[in-house]
Amino acid sequence: MHKPVDKAEHAAPQDQSSRLPLSRFKVLDLTLARAGPSCVRTLADWGADVIRVEPPPEAGEASEVVGRRDGSDFQNLHRNKRAITLNLKTDEGREVFMRLAEQADVIVENMRPSVAKRLGVDFESVRKRNPRIVYGSISGFGQYGPYTERPSIDQIAQGMTGIMSVTGFPGHGPLRVGVAVTDIMAGAFLAQGVLIALLDREVSGIGRWVQTSLLEAGITLMDFQATRWTMDKKVPPQEGNHHPTNTPMGLFPTADGFLNLSATGNKNFAKFCKLIGREKMIADPRFASSGLRSRNREALNELITTALRTRSSREWFEIMVAEGLPCGPVYNVKDVFADPQVEELRIKRSVTHPRLGELDLIAQPCEITGFDRNLRSATPDLGEHNDEILRSLGYDTDGIEKLKAAKAI
Repeated sequence: MHKPVDKAEHAAPQDQSSRLPLSRFKVLDLTLARAGPSCVRTLADWGADVIRVEPPPEAGEASEVVGRRDGSDFQNLHRNKRAITLNLKTDEGREVFMRLAEQADVIVENMRPSVAKRLGVDFESVRKRNPRIVYGSISGFGQYGPYTERPSIDQIAQGMTGIMSVTGFPGHGPLRVGVAVTDIMAGAFLAQGVLIALLDREVSGIGRWVQTSLLEAGITLMDFQATRWTMDKKVPPQEGNHHPTNTPMGLFPTADGFLNLSATGNKNFAKFCKLIGREKMIADPRFASSGLRSRNREALNELITTALRTRSSREWFEIMVAEGLPCGPVYNVKDVFADPQVEELRIKRSVTHPRLGELDLIAQPCEITGFDRNLRSATPDLGEHNDEILRSLGYDTDGIEKLKAAKAI
């Protein structure tokens, strides 16, 4: 048995805001939509001082691609940040940004490549003012190549990376994954790259440009399905709810619903056959090895389905869990958060918004001993911290009024 964790020894520090792992870093958030914000959310949640830069209302409507500002999506993406409005199309607004950049460790943006350059806030422009800057960029297709200036969204990336071609049932056409997987993973990969660049900077003292794209994120997500082509020259087909290479592994109907299960490998397959009362399948020459089971998966899955329809999902679940076979129910989102294991992990955390009250949001998926993943502050309103941030740069009341007059903030 593992030694129980001493909760006192690993308790979160009392002054958590100053002791979080990334609290020594300042980040400028120039992101839109979902991919960029999901990257910055990771940095903010682990303590980085994040300043979200958005255009003032007069310079064009602030991005509402992810819904109303008070909506659940926007609130979940932009917590733990401060906010300033800057019109980067004005010289005055751009100068404020560059002053912020001089003090920053990281800048994250997910504009089309030419937009950042046109605004004068691209990597080359920024590093002239701050050679140590770690500059993170997410685009649809990358910073170079024939598709650089094409706009993209998650569903386009899902289609162009093969994800939709392997999702869904054979003969029913391509199907998108039900969540924005290339957005979320591009954000995760960029956060990883930014942290790697920060680690390198501690040794080299040099800032870096970290780049990824929805296209690269989607190809990476294809993982073994991609290498089935690059190495084996096999184009993976759609397999519905069954695993493309391992059998039996997938979703099976029961007397009252469905059950996900895995009984691969000879030992687990034999155990599984006994549990469902189909011992004859163990000696069946069609199912004598993993390779044979894969080649004869349709016949095998039919026999399994017939057996599992004799009991409820709950009954089969309890039988298989007791014997150590991987299996699980199929939840809707309400069911997910009612599950006792999910409740115990406390990935749902609350934060208080000054207007909206207490909000339940989704915390970071990692735990780090000695730190807590509680949410510290709700998503700021547009320009909520304008004066506070500008005064930290040395602007006095007159200077702030001049910026307002110039429509720079």
